[in-house]
Amino acid sequence: MTRSARQRPALPVTARSVALQVLLDCHRHTAFAQELLDHQLHQVALSPADRRLTTQLVYGVLRRRGTLDALLQPLIRRPMAQVEIWLWEALRLGAYQLVLLTHIPPHAALNETVELANQIGRDSAKGFLNGVLRALARLITDDRAPVGGADAIPLEDGGFRRLAQPILPDPHDDPLGYLGAAYSLPRWLLERWNDRRGIDECQRLGAWYLRPAPLWLRSNPLRIERAQLLHVLNEAGLAAQPGTHPQSVRLQDSIPVRELPGFAEGWFTVQDETAMQVASALAPTPGMKVLDLCAAPGGKTTHLAELMGNKGSILACDVDDRRLRLIRDLTHRLGISTIQTRRLHPQRGEELPPHSFDAVLVDVPCSNTGVLARRPEARWRLKPTDLPHLVKLQKELLHRACACVRPGGSVLYSTCSIESEENQEVVQSLLAERSDFTLEASAESSPGLPADGGFWARLRRRNPLLVSPPTSHEAAVQV
Repeated sequence: MTRSARQRPALPVTARSVALQVLLDCHRHTAFAQELLDHQLHQVALSPADRRLTTQLVYGVLRRRGTLDALLQPLIRRPMAQVEIWLWEALRLGAYQLVLLTHIPPHAALNETVELANQIGRDSAKGFLNGVLRALARLITDDRAPVGGADAIPLEDGGFRRLAQPILPDPHDDPLGYLGAAYSLPRWLLERWNDRRGIDECQRLGAWYLRPAPLWLRSNPLRIERAQLLHVLNEAGLAAQPGTHPQSVRLQDSIPVRELPGFAEGWFTVQDETAMQVASALAPTPGMKVLDLCAAPGGKTTHLAELMGNKGSILACDVDDRRLRLIRDLTHRLGISTIQTRRLHPQRGEELPPHSFDAVLVDVPCSNTGVLARRPEARWRLKPTDLPHLVKLQKELLHRACACVRPGGSVLYSTCSIESEENQEVVQSLLAERSDFTLEASAESSPGLPADGGFWARLRRRNPLLVSPPTSHEAAVQV
């Protein structure tokens, strides 16, 4: 066998075959799983139930990949590198259904997964798939365990499913090894968090990141008041509650967004409550001239426009034409007319007009360690060597943003990371080099309390026309 999947024929359309296709796409593309999933679901005709199952399978396998591999590897005699990529993903699909999806009968999970080999023209792999998954099924019991252990798999509801024999590392002898296998996180990341946050916080983060991220909506005040949106959702039988942000709504269940009442009318957009704090922290007002330097896919950009009452101008920049189209589509649905998009070509060294914006948002590319429940694939793509490169880019983007803001204007730096190198240290580096900027406020959100993790800092450019610069806001606010 070879690891290449390039000659693989198109899969017949079932929930599992589409899920397998998306998982394989994740190996070949740097796009987030949500974008790849949306693309595939737009290409096929699946029932609403099958679309939900496809989504559950994709996110479940990505979220629990470390756990699934820990269970599968002892059952496979050949090295992982000698198993084709599609075959590993098919094994993970089957294992996820057998171990973690209680609403799918084991025989259906096994048979439907083995059938994938037929569907892609690899009949010879059916015996291998069948044998490994049947061996795994014998390891799974229906018993619950009160606490985690080498023979207990954590579940989304906080409980543990007991195994017929110990498979995972012993939590007493190797606590980080256990957390990595049980909660499906890379060991290097756990070691990093353990040094900075302690083992209890590592376990809390692991438990949060093995659950699906909650669904938050941001009501669009240009179209509807939050109270009215809550009423419409609850009247439709959807359990919806207001969040702490004045526009936030939390849904108890994950529902396909396009099936929600008010989607086509632009009453809301999907955005985590932590992300909503970013545009609010910049505090734009109607009539301002605002730059969003890293704008795609447009969640924070459109929030700026809503806060400005759709009055003023916003220039939304990004390096990807395709992602800029997402902004234009979103602005059209939300009824926003004040956003213009512009592609920046990084190789051409293009410059934006200096000192010409009242406010600048720079939501930089980052490690995504604050949003691993929402972007589960990021935990497997991120490597320790990536952080220095990300920090270098973040510093460059922050300096570029600062060059664009007028004297007296503000710059809002934000990430969806919980790593201090990407957050506080980038801001302190800028302040050490730019005496014309002061730090007005900052905030760090911890994952799961109650939403995503992230960081923002608002900087103010001193106005030389003032006799003395304001100093009352220079202390950072940490939450």
